[in-house]
Amino acid sequence: MQEEDDFAPRRFLRARDHNIDKAPAMLLKYLSWKRTAKPHGSITDDEVHVELVQEKLYMQGFDEKGRPLVYLFLARHFPAKRDLDEFKRYVIYILDNTCTRLRTGQEKFAVVGDLRGWGYANCDIRAYVAALDIMQSCYPERLGRVLLIHVPYVIMAAWKMLYPFIDDKTKEKFVFVAGSWDLDATLRDSIDESQLPKEYEGRLELRGYNDLSPPSSSN
Repeated sequence: MQEEDDFAPRRFLRARDHNIDKAPAMLLKYLSWKRTAKPHGSITDDEVHVELVQEKLYMQGFDEKGRPLVYLFLARHFPAKRDLDEFKRYVIYILDNTCTRLRTGQEKFAVVGDLRGWGYANCDIRAYVAALDIMQSCYPERLGRVLLIHVPYVIMAAWKMLYPFIDDKTKEKFVFVAGSWDLDATLRDSIDESQLPKEYEGRLELRGYNDLSPPSSSN
């Protein structure tokens, strides 16, 4: 997997502000974690099938900096419907598959998180913290930027609970986009129309798991 390319030690070093004591410890902890989290080297579709069929996330397109994009629809996530262990595997599955889309010379990906329709029924602090921990501890310096759009006021209570779990480097990568004019300008400044989904007046047709790979049980 590309999370362990020749530049992996450099990313772990950057994540620990070039501290030569902390960076190796972080890398060794990751390698130990990997043996348990991915005993067979990767996560299969079948291991995260319940998460995949909900189609709350799409791995398509690239931004203007050549970073692979992840489009996330948070209102499609319901804590009552998820198993936390499977959710953690799903996070690993998404991060690994996103890393395989990295072009030569590019180490980071970008996220557009759409919160339209998000409410308390979607709030899942345990899952959010678990996802942040995996990304920050095991995929350091992979996240380039997160654009949060259609942000409802009620999300701020959840954000305040999450904030202490986000390291300073990651906090800087979150951008809250306010207003329809700012949304359109920000998206079009960051993403070419061909890579922008039709949901945002672009030309990209989002295709999820149910379109591309029907569950094996139906074959």
